[in-house]
Amino acid sequence: MNDDPYKVLGVPKTAPQADIKKAYRKLAKTLHPDLHPGDKTKEAEFQAVTAAYEIIGNEEKRKRFDAGEIDASGQDKPERQFYRQHTGADPRGRYESTAGYGDFEDLSDVFSDLFGARSQARGARGFEARGADMRYHLEVDFIDAVQGAKRAVPLPDGSAIDLTIPAGLRDGQTLRLRGKGQPGMGGGSAGDAYVEITVRPHPVFTRDGDDIEIEVPIAFDEAVLGAKIEVPTVSGKVAVNVPKGASTGQRLRLKGRGVRQGKGKAGDQYVRLKIVLPPKVSAEMEAIAQRWRDLEADDPRAKLWRAL
Repeated sequence: MNDDPYKVLGVPKTAPQADIKKAYRKLAKTLHPDLHPGDKTKEAEFQAVTAAYEIIGNEEKRKRFDAGEIDASGQDKPERQFYRQHTGADPRGRYESTAGYGDFEDLSDVFSDLFGARSQARGARGFEARGADMRYHLEVDFIDAVQGAKRAVPLPDGSAIDLTIPAGLRDGQTLRLRGKGQPGMGGGSAGDAYVEITVRPHPVFTRDGDDIEIEVPIAFDEAVLGAKIEVPTVSGKVAVNVPKGASTGQRLRLKGRGVRQGKGKAGDQYVRLKIVLPPKVSAEMEAIAQRWRDLEADDPRAKLWRAL
């Protein structure tokens, strides 16, 4: 990729890391291939955005890019390529390594470390190095994040990592998979895999901490007379009693119907009522409303004016 990662993400070079992450997540949610199946253009844009974030979303790589040490694909500039070509670094720069040899200041330090005094001290054991950590991104459905699920994280070679999504997972959390990174060298241990989670918005439910909220429409007669209605929750339908004289915006609490994290206490679900009239008002409804107006002297806006 030759594009400037700052331009790809639409952020200035002075942008703080938080703004860079925010810009990436916004673009990723819009361009993700799951939302545009078969659209190669969107897929290419998504890959470009992800590659740009792998560079400037990582503080160390961003510093190296700003200093001109690496290019927009994450590769060392020509004078630094020799060593990287002989260490098996990923030429695509798609996945971030936190244990690679690019962390050394110059080639003399690298060869001194590998073949100098430290290597001699290891003696017959030879050179050992822990494998590089890898970073991935995965989008999950809202309900899966609330209830927990099992998913597979696809890898560049066509394989996949099995991932258990714990119940109560939040948007933006990162899961660590021990030993699922790059293999070590010379008998060294494998690195870890870090999977950043993006939770897709739900068309009905919203989350506030461990609480869930949903807006439920009710008819005019249900608001006036009260009613028992069914409402959805993240764990299925439940019956709810709408009190007489209910108003739009009134909230009903369903205790323990929210999010439970591990063995902790579950949050609540709040049902926000909204009075909805039929698309066409009949003559009978107009007559009822007129009688109501003639008989009811209370001004629903009286408190508003008294507060001014």
